Amino acid sequence: MSDRVNVEISGGVAEVRLSRPEKRNALDPAMFGAIIEAGTALRDDRSVRAVVLSAEGPDFCAGLDRSSFRDLARGDRPSATVDLPPSDGPAKATGQRAVHVWRELEVPVIAAVQGHALGGGLQLTLGADIRLVAPDARLAVLEILWGLVPDMTGTQVLPELVGRDVATELTLTGRVVSGTEAVTLGLATRTAEDPRAEALSLARQIATRNPEAVRWAVRLLGVAGRVDAAAGFAAEQDAMAELIGSPNQAEAVAARFEGREPAFGM
Repeated sequence: MSDRVNVEISGGVAEVRLSRPEKRNALDPAMFGAIIEAGTALRDDRSVRAVVLSAEGPDFCAGLDRSSFRDLARGDRPSATVDLPPSDGPAKATGQRAVHVWRELEVPVIAAVQGHALGGGLQLTLGADIRLVAPDARLAVLEILWGLVPDMTGTQVLPELVGRDVATELTLTGRVVSGTEAVTLGLATRTAEDPRAEALSLARQIATRNPEAVRWAVRLLGVAGRVDAAAGFAAEQDAMAELIGSPNQAEAVAARFEGREPAFGM
């Protein structure tokens, strides 16, 4: 793995840590490539049952590396220089893929946010299913201050979380919000004094559940509101048809009745 991102897997929990603290984990081409590489590898790893997306140092991610803005002003796009295999998903641009790759995982992704999550750093958290933030974290859709718009899936995902009106205000003003306000707005799930420790604890708890049920739940919740009711209801029934009576579901029932921890297969 690149020196920009560290990945550790233990007990079915993968922790992906942005590792450029001296630059506030700012996004440069190497960071984009490492994030996509990490997400792609975990997407194909069936031993992983939950993922924590965190960062080293006091900040989660300060956004695009400041040196890149001079390149953008000249008409260059540094992220386009990242050498990646072609994408067969909806996200084609490098920045979009760095966020959307986390939505392609069939296990929950929990973002642990401390310090600054600005611009692309904020958008990176939008790829997670759950966002735990420090109360004093600083989050902003900052692109407008650089004469740009969010282009890492932000314009499409943000309204889903906070509503179109709030998304519009945040996008057009670049206003910085605290972690506490982010929760109030729906931009974050809840606050935690130590987001990383809380995220790891939550991930370990999820990793003790039937992995097939977890994958189905993530899949079903991921399409909620994006398919019509008939398709969503049918998908629920597909899930139940596959889960009921399966070895892991039977183990969940037996463990509950016997008052012990379940021992699930992959």
